Amino acid sequence: MSAKKFGILLSTPPSHPSVETVAQLASEALTEGIDLYLYFIDEGVKNLRDHRYVELVGRGMKLFVCAYGCQQHGVSTDALDSRISLCGLVVLSNIVNGCDRFLAFT
Repeated sequence: MSAKKFGILLSTPPSHPSVETVAQLASEALTEGIDLYLYFIDEGVKNLRDHRYVELVGRGMKLFVCAYGCQQHGVSTDALDSRISLCGLVVLSNIVNGCDRFLAFT
């Protein structure tokens, strides 16, 4: 039996309480063996270098970041971890369609 797939969208800046909520939720999902897909969009791209999310990528979370959002918010993508994918909305659409559950934190 394949693992459950769980997708999360985060569009809030680092100062928003949802950033901590998503980090905790993501950690719990990984602990339960769930395939986890996180997509940063809008101001959520400002969380790209957050140590909590970098650690979650190391634990197996798939992190996708809106390339346009990085450009619009001046977020550097230099020396980005190769396990983090810069992409567009087509990938987000695929995550939404391919996951058993999807939550948006906006």
